[in-house]
Amino acid sequence: MEDKVLEPTSFLGEHSEVLLDQHRGDEAAREVQGLSGEQIWEEREGRNKLRHVTGLGELEDITEVEYRKVRLERVVLVGVWSNRETTLAQAEESLRELAALARTAGADVVDGVLQHRSRPDKATYIGSGKANEVAGIVAATQSDTIIVDADLPPSQRRALEDVTKVHVVDRTAVILDIFAQHATSREGKAQVELAQMEYMLPRLRGWGGSLSRQAGGQAAGQAGGIGSRGPGETKIEMDRRVIRTRMAKLRKQIEQMAPAREVKRGSRRRFGLPSVAVVGYTNAGKSSLINRLTGSSELVENALFATLDTAVRGAQTAQGRNFTYVDTVGFVRKLPTQLVEAFKSTLEEVAQSNVIVHVVDASHPDPFSQIDAVNDVLEDIDSIAGMPTVIVFNKIDLIDDAALERLRQLAPEAFFVSAASSDGIEELNNYVESLLPTPSVRVEAVIPYNQGQLIFQARENGIVHEIEYRNEGTYIVCEVDNVLAAALLAAHAQHDISEL
Repeated sequence: MEDKVLEPTSFLGEHSEVLLDQHRGDEAAREVQGLSGEQIWEEREGRNKLRHVTGLGELEDITEVEYRKVRLERVVLVGVWSNRETTLAQAEESLRELAALARTAGADVVDGVLQHRSRPDKATYIGSGKANEVAGIVAATQSDTIIVDADLPPSQRRALEDVTKVHVVDRTAVILDIFAQHATSREGKAQVELAQMEYMLPRLRGWGGSLSRQAGGQAAGQAGGIGSRGPGETKIEMDRRVIRTRMAKLRKQIEQMAPAREVKRGSRRRFGLPSVAVVGYTNAGKSSLINRLTGSSELVENALFATLDTAVRGAQTAQGRNFTYVDTVGFVRKLPTQLVEAFKSTLEEVAQSNVIVHVVDASHPDPFSQIDAVNDVLEDIDSIAGMPTVIVFNKIDLIDDAALERLRQLAPEAFFVSAASSDGIEELNNYVESLLPTPSVRVEAVIPYNQGQLIFQARENGIVHEIEYRNEGTYIVCEVDNVLAAALLAAHAQHDISEL
């Protein structure tokens, strides 16, 4: 009888048949999700290993951080990415941005890992096996904290903390920490504290046996019955009550600050001052650009969210007409919703402006993703639909000619400038001035010399086409707003009466 020859199972092929058979159910589930066979295999292989992102663990000179009396907090970054939502390059760039945020917050980034999977694990975000692997990385690097590149639900954060035995925070917590460090004005501090309270409220956690738990019904009998019931988690409930009370006070304070902002804006509107809102991704060079355009000396620092409070700077056109530049807070990817709500008062200036200048970092590896992130936030602001918008690529002195030419082809209508070297500043300034709204009333009048302040206001707040000094007064042809036009015509009428 001829012996049967058993064909060896190939484990060295591109795809192991044994693994494919064992996970056929997983494949069917993922096919429903719209993943191809190759994507399913890549996603499965990505689960089996953590990808270390290079350039995150190098030690840097921290001697300039004078306020740190002890060693910096050591952190490990963790992220999850999926082919359906992003690419590996974009995921790595997001983790590098998280590293920059962590360093800005005062941490020392020792490592960063990415896991490729179709969706985050419901329990520990990266799965129990990878959580244990990250715990090993934390122990080996003597890290204090894990930062997750996502807005982490409280349950996942607690589960990951239980496995890794260290503090776990998410991207939102890091951004709020930076804002808390950099806010200087009373309103800015109140807005930051409100955002922190909204973030903290659902994440309170009771520790220790001193917190008695509520029990009732059948569960109470099974757990000890009469005599085992307690008043409930009174400490957590008390903390929540304190937080809600504080949030109510902060909202009231912010509402009370609104009239002061309206008074400042009202004074600018009274003189018909046009305004230009400068928006952009954090660290794109907005403050540097405004300094170059206006000659001011606003704080400039190569750091994320270096300036948080809205700053208004005066400028003049070539004809002497006054207008203002408004510097707004920088934006960032995955900007927390509650943070956007808390900072809407600072973005009111954008809605009240006449022109938007969108500043982009030309030296960034993916500047167009930054443009999309800023536009996502601007969509939540009312009254900007149809407003003239100018795209400005800053920091062209930091890129080579080939990269600059590529950007020019991809964004032919944009302006390319360098706030450091003044390249392209004059062309940008002339174009912004051309977009300013033209005063609506044309006036031709003779103004008595004893009311020369009206001529001065027409020069500063309107457009003067013709001016002539006559014996009876100053003859002027100009375009101004309604209020100034009424004053000029009233002065002209007084001149006519005096002539009679």
